[in-house]
Amino acid sequence: MRFGLLGTGPWAELAYGPALSAHPDVELAGVWGRRPEAAAQLAGRFGTRPYEDADALMADCDAIAVALPPDVQAPLAVRAAKAGCHLLLDKPVATDAAAAREIAAAVEGAGVASVVSFTLRFRPETAAWIEEQRAAGGWQVGRAAWLGGILGEGAGASPFANSPWRREKGGLWDVGPHALSVLLPVLGDVADLDGSLAAVSGAAGTVQLAMRHTSGATSTCALSLAVAPAAAVTAVELRGTAGAAALPDGETDAVEALGHAVDALLASARTGRPHPCDIRLGVRVTEILAAAQARLDGR
Repeated sequence: MRFGLLGTGPWAELAYGPALSAHPDVELAGVWGRRPEAAAQLAGRFGTRPYEDADALMADCDAIAVALPPDVQAPLAVRAAKAGCHLLLDKPVATDAAAAREIAAAVEGAGVASVVSFTLRFRPETAAWIEEQRAAGGWQVGRAAWLGGILGEGAGASPFANSPWRREKGGLWDVGPHALSVLLPVLGDVADLDGSLAAVSGAAGTVQLAMRHTSGATSTCALSLAVAPAAAVTAVELRGTAGAAALPDGETDAVEALGHAVDALLASARTGRPHPCDIRLGVRVTEILAAAQARLDGR
């Protein structure tokens, strides 16, 4: 399948480019970016050609992978779907629920496949753990902590530290999608966004979510990008009738995970069967986060 890559930032360079260029069933047909010189440099690194026009790249491809800030991604994803391209999207798909729904409408209207690359969901150990806990059932309480230090004092030189959208939106929007992508398939959807969701903010840019799910379980999420390095953690714990279960420890190889996301998109395009991490999950995660943001903003 011929893929075009939209984006030239660190995530495109470190994850999307390597994953697409190494995949045996993918031809990386070209790269487009908002900075033509960066697109030329990245295309040269991965042995493909730069495009000055995003629509021209879409016209030459079967699928589009997007490694751009969410509010830049959303309108381009709509254009790509309407051009008949399958979509490999990054999380969150947008920071506005209406924009996310526009992507879903374009995907449905064009009959193309979509996958949102919630990185941890495409780590085999995590995927297996989620299926095991979903089958077990009986969970009453969930607790997730996604506390990163890329924006905190004393943090190392992360390639994402200067990301304008991360600095503006913080952990709620950057790591919140990861937490929700693990909790929702096990505990169920948030029961209702008006009465079953609360959000408060605190020190170190931390946001705490509290949710009631359709299964009757409740969960909390602690989210930040600015904790002290020694306080950083990624953890999920469930408790219920079967006892307790914790998400397996271990590093997530972003390139490997993206390779599995590409596999999922290829399979969905081939069979017509939607993947659990398709645009519908991307929309719901955006709706939940937007409702949480409204609580934080006093709306």
